[in-house]
Amino acid sequence: MSEISPYWRKTRALTAWLLLLWVILTFGVSWFARELNEYRFFGFPFGFYFAAQGILLCYLGIIVHYSRRMNQLDAEYDDGEA
Repeated sequence: MSEISPYWRKTRALTAWLLLLWVILTFGVSWFARELNEYRFFGFPFGFYFAAQGILLCYLGIIVHYSRRMNQLDAEYDDGEA
């Protein structure tokens, strides 16, 4: 059985951490929605506003971070693709 290369080890670790962040954000907002709705943001309950708008910005941030980090890893390990 061959050993996993450092490139794939770092790629898998990055993917796992960002997936964990996605799960925490997705289910955390749902789990604490009642508590978050006690606060108001632009006249809307905060839980509703964050679920409707804020979580999308968080997802976009995860995608941007993944893309930038993978470009760095590709340059670092020069995988020969492209």
